[in-house]
Amino acid sequence: MKEYYQSNQKLWNDKIDYHAKSDFYRLDDFKKGWNSLKSIELEALGDVNGKSLLHLQCHFGQDTLSWARLGAKVTGVDFASKAINLANKLATEIGEEATFVESNIMNLEENLAGEFDIVFTSYGTIGWLHDLDKWAENIKRYLKPNGTFLIADFHPYFYMYDGETGEMKYPYFHEKEPDFDIADGTYADNDAPIGGKEYFWAHPISDIISKLLKQGLTLELFEEYDYSPYDCFPNLTKTEEGKYVYQETKAILPHVFCMKFKN
Repeated sequence: MKEYYQSNQKLWNDKIDYHAKSDFYRLDDFKKGWNSLKSIELEALGDVNGKSLLHLQCHFGQDTLSWARLGAKVTGVDFASKAINLANKLATEIGEEATFVESNIMNLEENLAGEFDIVFTSYGTIGWLHDLDKWAENIKRYLKPNGTFLIADFHPYFYMYDGETGEMKYPYFHEKEPDFDIADGTYADNDAPIGGKEYFWAHPISDIISKLLKQGLTLELFEEYDYSPYDCFPNLTKTEEGKYVYQETKAILPHVFCMKFKN
């Protein structure tokens, strides 16, 4: 597993400079007050003012700091050192209090103590993790009694498709060894000179739910959406503001899911 994570870590560090200056992340707008969070997670979590929030796999902290702007006391975690460095710089620049921790989610207990009212993760997260049992265990570890866990992510069925060809390419069910692609650019900048192997794992909806239930959490909300809030895959078509649909398939696909659990 170490080889897989090291390869992914290098790629995500390589992406930071290109993501920071991309139109996709709208960093200049963010510095002026634009909130990067989407309606899916905003409506699911509701008022976060005064609550402590742990953001897993936070990238360079835009969404973390958007929660801070809404009054949450935030901690963000990511395994890419350049992402954490940029997140800290960004927090200082916009004047928001935040704690950012460099760590792989799989061994987060070695780098972070405490409990939180909310644990949050979103959009392109669990596919980079090989072990959802450990993931769910850590979520439980960091939740206060009666705390809330929220995940909004791309649907595992949607991930089966090759965006370029429209054909099913990847498994739906989890396999021990990961799939991989050769990175060519990044979703935020197709022309970025980034290359190398990126490894990822399939996790069906049943695994996501069952691993969290196994930890004693209670499922309160489960929604599926027929659109992506991000234009980050090939052949997406904008249908309205903030909604992008993959048009190459004849059937309507679930693009995103959202689940909320209570501890």
